[in-house]
Amino acid sequence: MKKLLLTGLAMCCLGIVPSSFAAARAPMQQDQDQMKQDDMKKDDMSKDQMKKDEKKKKKAKKDKMKKDDMKKNDDMKKDDNMKGPGY
Repeated sequence: MKKLLLTGLAMCCLGIVPSSFAAARAPMQQDQDQMKQDDMKKDDMSKDQMKKDEKKKKKAKKDKMKKDDMKKNDDMKKDDNMKGPGY
């Protein structure tokens, strides 16, 4: 009878101990999931920032090309005006 009582008590203790370990791990898992989500958000933000930077560079390049074209056209007009009507 003592053996049965001790075995039952041991089984109860073993049932409680693993559940307490599992409960302690659950918040850690949530923290890890949260960290993964935060990392993904940061990566997405970085990618968005990179896309914005690329767009800015392309726009700046286009603007520069437009200014160069306008400058060339102005220079050509000045050359034509300087030659005069006889040339």
